[in-house]
Amino acid sequence: MELPAFLAVVLVIAGVWSLVVWPQFLRRVMKDPRARDADGKATRFLTVHVVLVSISMLLGAATAAIGVAGLIG
Repeated sequence: MELPAFLAVVLVIAGVWSLVVWPQFLRRVMKDPRARDADGKATRFLTVHVVLVSISMLLGAATAAIGVAGLIG
């Protein structure tokens, strides 16, 4: 496998990894008692983690897409 193709595969794997791992992490965070206050409203703990997961998943999707583009092009 040539180096550019290998690097594209690494990007695809890294992107898929992010898309698989982060949603599972968010499920655990949402079950955490620190995620909601006594009234059931989202806390800063939950808000920060939702933003972290969202950004990480967007970057993961972009990484995977770049890898696919590298394999196709």
